[in-house]
Amino acid sequence: MLQSRDPGLAGAEVCVPAPGVGAGGECSPHPSPQPDATMLSRLLKEHQAKQNERKELQEKRRREAITAATCLTEALVDHLNVGVAQAYMNQRKLDHEVKTLQVQAAQFAKQTGQWIGMVENFNQALKEIGDVENWARSIELDMRTIATALEYVYKGQLQSAPS
Repeated sequence: MLQSRDPGLAGAEVCVPAPGVGAGGECSPHPSPQPDATMLSRLLKEHQAKQNERKELQEKRRREAITAATCLTEALVDHLNVGVAQAYMNQRKLDHEVKTLQVQAAQFAKQTGQWIGMVENFNQALKEIGDVENWARSIELDMRTIATALEYVYKGQLQSAPS
């Protein structure tokens, strides 16, 4: 009797007739070929059932791996999207601040121009006041000179007139 080399059929015995025994000879330990066929059929069904179980388990693990990979990918994308969204929001805030700053700078430049105009007008007015003051001093000096001259002439006439 020989043992099968197929691992799926381990423990199954194959019946080989002994030399000198005819086609109708008996094999030990099984007296007829019918139980061997039943055993082979049962072993084949068990083997196919185990293969199906392995295929189902492998398919289940493949689906679980795909689900896990999908979840991981979504988590990574979400994590990256948070950073991108934050950068986008920061850029929008910066753009808004730049526009606000430009408007305020333009207003400040306009106001500064008005202040410069007012200071120039004030300086011009001060110059004019200074000119008026100088003119008034000049007039005052001229009037004193005239007053002194008139006083001198008046006193001179009083002295020359007979009393």
